[in-house]
Amino acid sequence: MAEVEVNYASVVFKSNKQAPPEAKKEEETVYDEVHSFKRTEQTADTNADKRANSRRRPYQQLACCLGILCVILLLGLIAVSYILATLSRDVTELNQLKENRTTLLAANRNLTNLNDKLSLDNDNLRRERNNLTVQLGNLTQNYTVLESRITNRTTQNQDKLNVSRAQWSIDAYCPKINNGRRCKACQYGWKLNKSSCYLIHNVNSSDQITWKEARENCSRKNAELAVVQNQQEKDVINGYNGGNWIGLRVEDGKWKWIDGTELTQTSWIEAPTEGHCAVSVKTQGWKSVRCDKRRRWICKQEALSV
Repeated sequence: MAEVEVNYASVVFKSNKQAPPEAKKEEETVYDEVHSFKRTEQTADTNADKRANSRRRPYQQLACCLGILCVILLLGLIAVSYILATLSRDVTELNQLKENRTTLLAANRNLTNLNDKLSLDNDNLRRERNNLTVQLGNLTQNYTVLESRITNRTTQNQDKLNVSRAQWSIDAYCPKINNGRRCKACQYGWKLNKSSCYLIHNVNSSDQITWKEARENCSRKNAELAVVQNQQEKDVINGYNGGNWIGLRVEDGKWKWIDGTELTQTSWIEAPTEGHCAVSVKTQGWKSVRCDKRRRWICKQEALSV
């Protein structure tokens, strides 16, 4: 229904004269009709608004319901998404657990196999240990027997060696002469001078040796290369023929005897040169010669008291 706007003209009557009663009554009637029409129009407008509101209310309710439904659907989607995410995570964890379980089972099988192998190896080692223990016992018994035999033979050989050494000493210091023995302070072939014995190796040039070899040769005779204590002994040493090695060499830039003492009489020989040793030359004194040269040599040992 279309709304109709009605304009009413207001009529104002001005008169100094009092209207007649009939006119006044008519005026009041018109006024009442106008107001009655206005009230009717207002009532019609009110009813129209009510009808319009009445028609709009279902749509408003529908819109409200739709909004609530959308909210519910949104919440449902959120809940479903959360549930799906949780389920996906749980599935992933479950798969991971399955993989871990498979790995652990495989590792357990490997460990079981390894344990079985180690147990078998342990049994084998235990049997081998028992066998080795028996063998060790047998070897110990055999060793004890052999040790006893070796001790007996060593004792016998030592006795023989001592007898041989004693016999050698007797023969060396007390050689047989015309079915008798005559003992001397030095071995046969050694020269005595005061309390020392000297052996001069006056050999051919083909048999001459280095200073080191000469020292080893003297050591095998229970002697040493000659060490000179004083001028008198030096003169004795210098009286022997040939250029003979003596127990003097250069060590740490100094002339030293083989017993470790230093040569105090520096005038007896020229200045020290590394790698040189001393030789005694008859009528010429001592000379400095390279130790790897080949010369004759003199051994010295203490004389026996007879």
